[in-house]
Amino acid sequence: MEQFCLTMRSITKTYGNAIAVQDVDFSVKRGEVHALIGENGAGKSTLLNILSGVRGADSGEICVEGQVIQMKSPLSARHAGIAMIHQELQHVPELSVAQNMFLGRPLTRYKGLFVNKKAQYARAMTILKRLDPTIDPNEPIKNLKVSQQQIVEIARALLDDAKIIAMDEPTSSLTPREFDRLAELISDLKSMNVALIYVSHKMNEIFKVCDRATIMRDGKQVGVVNICDETEETIVTKMVGRKIDKVQHNSYVTEKPVLEVKNLGRDKAVVNASFTVNAGEVLGIAGLVGAGRTELLKLIAGIDKSTSGQIAIEGAVLGRLTIANAIRAGIGLVPEDRKKEGIIKERAVKMNLALPSMRKFTVSGLIKKSRLNQVATDVMTDLKLRPMNIEKPIGTLSGGNQQKVIIGRWVAADARVFLFDEPTRGIDIGAKSEIYNLIEKLAQQGKAIIVVSSEMTEIIRISDRVLVMREGRISRELHGEDVTEENIARFAISDLDMKN
Repeated sequence: MEQFCLTMRSITKTYGNAIAVQDVDFSVKRGEVHALIGENGAGKSTLLNILSGVRGADSGEICVEGQVIQMKSPLSARHAGIAMIHQELQHVPELSVAQNMFLGRPLTRYKGLFVNKKAQYARAMTILKRLDPTIDPNEPIKNLKVSQQQIVEIARALLDDAKIIAMDEPTSSLTPREFDRLAELISDLKSMNVALIYVSHKMNEIFKVCDRATIMRDGKQVGVVNICDETEETIVTKMVGRKIDKVQHNSYVTEKPVLEVKNLGRDKAVVNASFTVNAGEVLGIAGLVGAGRTELLKLIAGIDKSTSGQIAIEGAVLGRLTIANAIRAGIGLVPEDRKKEGIIKERAVKMNLALPSMRKFTVSGLIKKSRLNQVATDVMTDLKLRPMNIEKPIGTLSGGNQQKVIIGRWVAADARVFLFDEPTRGIDIGAKSEIYNLIEKLAQQGKAIIVVSSEMTEIIRISDRVLVMREGRISRELHGEDVTEENIARFAISDLDMKN
């Protein structure tokens, strides 16, 4: 019988009458990368919280190398050799790399009275040499790239000689190149006989780095598979319990200009951006992190103040680029960070939907509830909100359903221009398909749409035309057969053919 480094048996966790996970079995071998996959709400996070000691299971047991562990707290998990690398990196920006690595567990001298900085530096240096020798333990962690900050998180896990490392959506803020570096690092950890748990909604990552996968649905384990025996289609079908139809992008582009951007800029963040988006068109904007894509959308939406240029909606030039003017002109932004910038999580779905168009629902400053309820119900039924409850606080919904409400907000406001910034980040594959269908439907209705995405396959799948940005400038415009991953990557990193 094969020995597992980690075995979780019959794990059950309930919250009131709601079952989060039920009788789940999960096991990982040493030197294995084991994917934990499923839609949002499938129970992945609950299982990881139980494994890391953040939550206690109602029943079941956890064994590490054959020994039953009483997982009472995160400290219990750490002592058992279990480390978690969270989607949102856990560090103090002002402190050095070494200080962050030893946060909460400093090396001390003189009977614990003083921190032994020299010893911390030496230990940090020893571990970082194995992972990335370019990282200086004395460097403030805020100065590092996100990918390097993630390496520091892994180094922190190795301080305690972690036998099991769980990575929760580790590439949500990484570029494709940085993911390649992470894949190399994962390979190194495998060779060190570390057991890795990998949680991601990105199927290309699962197939590149993982050996096996445990698939969850509705709080239950529905299968354990060898990745080499599966296809994306077979895994997705097991995840969602049905076959997901592939989105076939149809072109609805007309000759009618809706959004015209001329020499728009803000210092060096965005430089002389000029382009037009027609009715029914989906314009993709690609580029590396820091290329100016998000900054461009924020200028168009009036969030950031431009230092040059102008925009026009259906021929009418907007005088001042402010949020209020942009909303009145029919411009709607679906932001990259929906939790921080897109929702008021404690408020109901209907109130979040009404935010930019509250005047439509008020009389003499009072909300006309019947009107708001009717519009919210109609819009969110059309966008297939699940569960269909406009009174529910939006913060209790899955990422995919929160995104539907934000899109519905601009549908209710009758926006003519939709700006999508990373529209499927942190969203499971079933919900992704629904978001793609919504974008397709908006294009069919004659809306002008801009989509920023770090996933090249996503950009290629849903766009009629693609602008590639580099260092704040549009470096290339791609059409038709020229829209390929190779061309996007080439013009995202090359100085060739830059437009001035």
